[in-house]
Amino acid sequence: MSLSFKEQLSSAVQELSKYPTISYIDGYNLYFGVRWEAIKRGSRDLPDPGWYRYMWLDISAMCKRLLSNQQQLVAVKYFTSPITGNKAKQDRQNAFLDALRTFKEIEIIFGRFQNESRQCDRCGHSSFHPQEKKTDVNIATNLICDALGDKYETALLVTADSDIVPAIEAVKKFKPSKRIVVAFPPGRYSKELQNVAHAAIKIWDTHLRQSRLPEIIKREGLPDIVRPKKYSGEKNCTEEVKI
Repeated sequence: MSLSFKEQLSSAVQELSKYPTISYIDGYNLYFGVRWEAIKRGSRDLPDPGWYRYMWLDISAMCKRLLSNQQQLVAVKYFTSPITGNKAKQDRQNAFLDALRTFKEIEIIFGRFQNESRQCDRCGHSSFHPQEKKTDVNIATNLICDALGDKYETALLVTADSDIVPAIEAVKKFKPSKRIVVAFPPGRYSKELQNVAHAAIKIWDTHLRQSRLPEIIKREGLPDIVRPKKYSGEKNCTEEVKI
């Protein structure tokens, strides 16, 4: 039985080569976007647990939901910095990073935190605050080098940090055939990024809701990875313990 024209067209489209896509994720930009939405829907002392459950996120699945049918995710590069000085936060971050390491397509690239002095506008007192370093440089370097190496046709950039604008401009100058798509985390936006990118989209709660990691992740020869309670979505799970 011969195929209809519609069926033939559909089959031809499916056989077309898909555009290799690499996703570059600014980990803290995504984290604080989700965290801000949780605070906005709850409070600073008790963020909305429904949004905190999105901290336990399958970032590969999320990225795939942001692509078109003609794009194929070939790699995910996740940029972050190790937390220091707070064991509970360290444990949650380590659990999440261990979960990401179970995906062969995900590469974790580390920056670092550096203490910088800040002066209070009200009292004039100075104190040290940790500032993340190297993430924007790491993203920019990978974005440019991967373009020059023809490792992608489309780059999916998950951030709202306008410091990446010069790197996008460099890719457009030296590899004009490459496409840069910016995906803004919840509650985040940059007009500069939107203007320089080929396209800009927003990450909605539906993308996150459909991309959660399982509560328990099995590993061969290693202990199970268990979702931190704070990311469970259970009532009052985000309440800070006062010591």
